[in-house]
Amino acid sequence: MTDSGLIIVYYGNGKGKTTAALGIALRAIGYDHNVCMIQFIKGEWDYGELYSSNKLKPNFELIVTGKGFVGIIDDDHPIDEHIQSSKNAIKIAKEKISSNKYNTIILDEINYAIKLNLIAENEVIGMLESKPTELNIIMTGNYLSKKILDLADLVTEMKEVKHPYKKGIRAKKGIDF
Repeated sequence: MTDSGLIIVYYGNGKGKTTAALGIALRAIGYDHNVCMIQFIKGEWDYGELYSSNKLKPNFELIVTGKGFVGIIDDDHPIDEHIQSSKNAIKIAKEKISSNKYNTIILDEINYAIKLNLIAENEVIGMLESKPTELNIIMTGNYLSKKILDLADLVTEMKEVKHPYKKGIRAKKGIDF
């Protein structure tokens, strides 16, 4: 019997979704597996994954396609640019999924891109349904649709209980970015 890959989803309003996905990546690389992470929303900020990913080569590839978080205070991109970068991310994801080069592919913030209507949920579902049997796919983002919930093998909700920002503590280098 061949090893069946999993569809794993980390979602919710709490922190740690991308961090959990990167934890699996680190574990997989320990077994000399190849991992590709495609970031759908993140993109224009300076954050730790950009530096650490270089230290995990050749087993880890990070592809940043986003224009930054959509609709927040310093978002200076029209929605059409966010839509185009998400469509580009889907195109890249399909290529990476069909390449048979990776054991695990992380689709970071893809669930949020679906919620914001930057990409079509049905296109994502089709991509998941046509993945190679042995490939693991990890999806992150604050949203989870019923269709993806039904398709997934493992779903974990990250729920905010307490956050330092509410005490006025700003994001910390090496912890938050």
